[in-house]
Formats: sequence, C-alpha cells, structure tokens
Amino acid sequence: MKIEDTTIAIKRDVKEKIMEFGNKGETYNDIILRLLESARQRQLHDLLMDDKDTVSIEDALENAKKQWQK
Repeated sequence: MKIEDTTIAIKRDVKEKIMEFGNKGETYNDIILRLLESARQRQLHDLLMDDKDTVSIEDALENAKKQWQK
C-alpha cells in the first residue's frame, strides 16, 4: 500500500520555525517526524517521572514499620 503525500497550509513563520529544527538534507517530513518522536518521548518521561500522589521511600518505610508493629 502506497502512502499518499498531502499538502498542508502553514504560515510562513511556522515554516521558518520548522526549518530551524532541520539538519542539512532533511525534508519537512523528516523534521516533523523527529519532533513528534521527541514529543512522544517527553510525554512518556513526564508520565513516568510524575511524583504527584507518591510517597517518599522514607515515609513508605515508616508506614510499613507502623503496620507491622500493630
């Protein structure tokens, strides 16, 4: 199955910003795919490193000691 190319309309300043991320010989498609992969990795990192609703190791050990002493 051949993937069709499409055309998207973007403002000139956005095009220039995309070009700033490009390396010599890269197409816009290459640049956008690389940026998307970077964003995906960042989302995964942020999800895995989110410390909201977590307990420190020290607190967890203290809580465990209290539970075992009952």
